[in-house]
Amino acid sequence: METASYATLSRQTGLMNEIRVVANNIANMSTSGYRQEGLVFSEYIQNSRNHPSLSMGRAQVRNTSLEQGVLTRTGGDLDFAIEGEGFFMLETQAGERLTRAGSFATNAASELVNMDGHRVLDVNGGPIFIPPDADGVRVAADGTISAGGRLLGQIGLYQPVNPAGLRREGGVMFSAEEGVEPTEGATILQGSLEGSNVSGIQQMARLVEIQRAYELGQSFLEAEDERIRNAVKSLMR
Repeated sequence: METASYATLSRQTGLMNEIRVVANNIANMSTSGYRQEGLVFSEYIQNSRNHPSLSMGRAQVRNTSLEQGVLTRTGGDLDFAIEGEGFFMLETQAGERLTRAGSFATNAASELVNMDGHRVLDVNGGPIFIPPDADGVRVAADGTISAGGRLLGQIGLYQPVNPAGLRREGGVMFSAEEGVEPTEGATILQGSLEGSNVSGIQQMARLVEIQRAYELGQSFLEAEDERIRNAVKSLMR
């Protein structure tokens, strides 16, 4: 196979990967706390005296948009939105995970958890206990939780040491392999939720662009295949 065909095939593979990413973004336009995802394309080049030169496109690195999503007022006492940078910290069976989805509740042990039952952690990395008889739960901008004049704890806000190293897990959860640190400057809004930061118009436009680019690549492969067939037939005469 010639270099041109290798380059086009690798490009087609990358475009298919991006179609899946864009389609997933569009499907999660209404998912609270969802972060838009994209692909980073790179080029692999081989230039050796003993082998023919080779150029291949690669689309294996995913990046996550950290732009603020639209905040919607819900009025729920345990609905929280982050205004600014940072994530809530969840305790899962696989380890600590970050999320911007702030729709919480309490479990049977009166611990603050997300909709999947994962415990929400405080500023010290411990669970947050809200007594069943707590009346009028209030959360300040810094995450301090109080009820009936009693201090119950403080919701922790964290950010990854390396934002580019975030790995998506479970749609709205992320792991930070290089560690996390406390967030400064962000505020928590009680009774609100942050929506997805996906731009529907931009993603639909990008999907059309990818489909056209894929069709163009497919046409090139078909033309190249026909050219090679004709060349072989000519040599066999």
